[in-house]
Amino acid sequence: MPTFAAEACSLSIEGFSLAYGGKPALRDLTLQIPRHRVTAFIGPSGCGKSTLLRAINRLHDLNESARAEGRIALEGRDIHDPKLDVSELRRRVGMVFQTPNPFPMSIYENVAFGLRLQKRLPKRQRDDRIEWALSAAALWDEVKDRLHRSAWQLSGGQQQRLVIARTLAVEPEVLLLDEPASALDPISTLKIEELIRNLKSQLTLILVTHNMQQAARVSDYTAFLQQGALVEYGSTDQVFTNPRLQRTEDYITGRLS
Repeated sequence: MPTFAAEACSLSIEGFSLAYGGKPALRDLTLQIPRHRVTAFIGPSGCGKSTLLRAINRLHDLNESARAEGRIALEGRDIHDPKLDVSELRRRVGMVFQTPNPFPMSIYENVAFGLRLQKRLPKRQRDDRIEWALSAAALWDEVKDRLHRSAWQLSGGQQQRLVIARTLAVEPEVLLLDEPASALDPISTLKIEELIRNLKSQLTLILVTHNMQQAARVSDYTAFLQQGALVEYGSTDQVFTNPRLQRTEDYITGRLS
């Protein structure tokens, strides 16, 4: 497994296992996620990709049967530290799901929602932050003249970029993306992929995808999971063109599903 200098690492996962009701979902995972890069999690359905993504901002806390072992550290601090504010963790580690989930309110209020919860800003500062977030999500030019219309009037691809803008507005350090383009048309998918590439200058991104071509196009590093375990992890170029293990090659080439 590749290692990265501590100062270049955003997340460190060490011997992490997770079980639901005694049934293992993740098995002794160890990997480092480099800062300001895109890391893709790939693998067959049920291999643990999305489970690991959710574990990074502690969504498994919502399941009483979940039991975790090992360590996940964000910038050196264990995310399971009892003194850690989980709400603050989820601000620092934002998450975007497969299906766009804009709130039933205006475009403006969707992006302002997290800001109003996190801090009180003067209206001018709030407006500037909302414009910045929508611009960072490549949506500003499309919606600037209808900010006070319902977010539900947007197309699916626009709604997904709005959700990303809503997440960016509170200035996370890490953005988790769980198949963010799987429900979108090809044009919207390309916009999301371009957005992912552009955002890595500002934050660390982790992408779960079933689309091998998408992982190859947008990610810098790729982790291949199978049955809850990490099979191979390395630079995307290495994993896709010169995998160390036959299992990895079989999955990437479609011989293993």
